[in-house]
Amino acid sequence: MKALYDMAAEIGETLKARGEKIAVAESSSGGLISAALLSVPGASAYYLGGAVVYTAKARVLLTDIPREALEGVRSASEPYALLLARNQVERYGATWGLSETGAAGPTGNPYGDAAGHTCVAVSGPVEAVLTIETGSADRAANMEAFAAAALELLKRALVK
Repeated sequence: MKALYDMAAEIGETLKARGEKIAVAESSSGGLISAALLSVPGASAYYLGGAVVYTAKARVLLTDIPREALEGVRSASEPYALLLARNQVERYGATWGLSETGAAGPTGNPYGDAAGHTCVAVSGPVEAVLTIETGSADRAANMEAFAAAALELLKRALVK
């Protein structure tokens, strides 16, 4: 967890210095992305909010993504991760949206993805999406790896 907090501190300082804001939608990381970003003193200067979008019901209640936007898009995919990140920018009026969606384990998800599979995305002045496969069924380790991958993707986007 220390590595997440260290990465978030660097990201937080960059966001604060630029006056930029972020909102997060995460799933299999279970709130670790938001927890890391909020561990930084002064996080209220850049963190607008976030949601753990763990189920379809949570997606309806927390994102308000129209059903037609989901046609042909499945959870735990790059298009879905990018949709979530874009949704955070739009709903919160954020500079950046960050998302994660996957299967932490110990088993895979109903879509055929193995444990350790996730997709992370960032939307804002730069957009990027990435699929991660840890090859592990260790739920807690995967959650931490997923959060780290999302924060690393954001960190790279901030320097472009």
